[in-house]
Amino acid sequence: MSDALPLPIQLVWLIPIYGFSGMLLSMPWATGWIKRNGPRPAAYLNLLVTLLAVAHGSLIIREILSLGPQHLDIAWFRAADLDLRIGFDLSITNLAALELVTFMSLVGQFFALGYLDKEWSLARFYALVGFFEGAMAGVVLSSNLFMSYFLLEMLTLSTYLLVGFWYAQPLVVTAARDAFLTKRVGDVLLLMGLVALSAWAGSTEFTDLYTWAAAPEGGGSLGPLAGTLLGLGLIAGPMGKCAQFPMHLWLDEAMEGPNPASILRNSVVVTCGALVLLKLMPLLRLSPLAVTVLLVVGTISALGGALVAIAQVDLKRAFSYSTSSYLGLVFIAIALQQPFVALLLLFSHAMAKALLFMSVGSVIATTNCQDLTELGGLGSRMPATTSAYLMAAAGLTGVLPLGCFWCFGLMVETLGRLAPLFAAVVLLTNALTVLNLVRVYRQVFLDTSHPKTRRAPEVNWLMALPMVSLSVIVGLMPLIMMRLVPVPGIASFSPLTATLVLGSGAIGLGAGCLIRLDKFWSRSVLKPLRTVQDLLAYDFYTDRIYRATIVTFVASLASLTNAFDRVVVNGFVNRIGSASMASAESLKLGVSGQLQTYLLTVLLAIVLLFGSLSWLHG
Repeated sequence: MSDALPLPIQLVWLIPIYGFSGMLLSMPWATGWIKRNGPRPAAYLNLLVTLLAVAHGSLIIREILSLGPQHLDIAWFRAADLDLRIGFDLSITNLAALELVTFMSLVGQFFALGYLDKEWSLARFYALVGFFEGAMAGVVLSSNLFMSYFLLEMLTLSTYLLVGFWYAQPLVVTAARDAFLTKRVGDVLLLMGLVALSAWAGSTEFTDLYTWAAAPEGGGSLGPLAGTLLGLGLIAGPMGKCAQFPMHLWLDEAMEGPNPASILRNSVVVTCGALVLLKLMPLLRLSPLAVTVLLVVGTISALGGALVAIAQVDLKRAFSYSTSSYLGLVFIAIALQQPFVALLLLFSHAMAKALLFMSVGSVIATTNCQDLTELGGLGSRMPATTSAYLMAAAGLTGVLPLGCFWCFGLMVETLGRLAPLFAAVVLLTNALTVLNLVRVYRQVFLDTSHPKTRRAPEVNWLMALPMVSLSVIVGLMPLIMMRLVPVPGIASFSPLTATLVLGSGAIGLGAGCLIRLDKFWSRSVLKPLRTVQDLLAYDFYTDRIYRATIVTFVASLASLTNAFDRVVVNGFVNRIGSASMASAESLKLGVSGQLQTYLLTVLLAIVLLFGSLSWLHG
């Protein structure tokens, strides 16, 4: 590390530590060591250290703008020829992602003060969020694939703990277990790719990996099979983190956790997974099949997630599927080597989706209900929540002049030249997302009042303040986007493209306004329509397909191995034991109890032994 660098840059390693220190500071209250007061001090301490992380990141951005990108190495273990180092890449893109992570953690923690104000396990929640924040901050700054993998594993663990926060409920325990195991599948495959890559390239630093991949004697020397397996392993981890098909069900299960955790999970956690994939993008050229898989997975996730979302009656699940849908568009952009478009969409989606889940959390906190069929008429009773929902919906779709309009315009313009089919996927996804947002808005805010919403008040200021603040930032997102990545300009697309984006949104708006809303969301009496409703509502029966295929196969294999162990292994061991017992029974008859007989036997054995050795020596 150079001593000539400004002090904020030299201390960049402190930023992930801020989150982990918040976890440690919360432990006295989370473990019950301090019982004389409530858990609020733990929340305040976490807010303080997160605010320090935001301020420290801002100082580093100011220095990097004047000095240019920097790379820092910190040696943390040396023994013989082993030299392990922690690297930090300080570019504008990474630092913008860092500020996104720390700021959204700050906003989510502030929101949680109001949402979980009666929760006596509040200190445990803030300890887990601190763990969450530290891991995410490390992921976006890491210059090393091994360290990125290690921190992604920490994210998997923190997801399990946060989803299972209310562990007394059986459904929550099941959801946490399913989310953990689903993400572990991608993590294990990523670990396989990491081990192979480190053996071939001799390093796990991203810059060294890029050099190795571009060299003819490096990545160019890999055979087609090796390159394909390596590429598939490397994309599996981000697929799991970003809830992409076929590992998308965990995000739906994770909605059983507290809403403030869902705010972070649907905005910045999936963004961290996509950023790791962006860092791996130069290596994907080694495997054309991996690129094709990314395109297929992204397309299925984008369209499938948007379609499934419009059939959900659970308020949180209606928008968790749209997270998978938007990350599918990001995967398409990465597969087609359009990193700047992917980055812009990631940042725009993260801000708008966090605001959307804040408005959803406000509705749930006020009504204690997240069933769309029991909500309605909240628009006049909750003006701040309604405004936040509308701003989030506008920022999330192709509404001029907010963030995603420019992202979709750039995507359609770029993909229209490279792959027109995927440009159509972007437009169709936008239309379906608008339809879903309008459907939920009509049902929750414009429909007639229901028993659970007739006396619903606006949320307290601890929840309203972060919503209003984030609404302003979502409105200013186009100005922020102009400084994020070196693009020719976020408006560098034709009027025809702008018309297509606005037109797709208008089609979704019209469909959302015309669709019939049933108070009880009854199934249609028409069998074809009812079949389609069930198909979308149950996520194309993905869980049943898994149960009938993968789960059945694993269960059958387990039964087979259990039978082999019980019949063959145990049978063999039992037969040896029975033979030993039978020989012991026969030998015991030769025990006389006479000491002179035993001594004679020992002497004869010794004589025979020495006689044998002498004969062999001669």
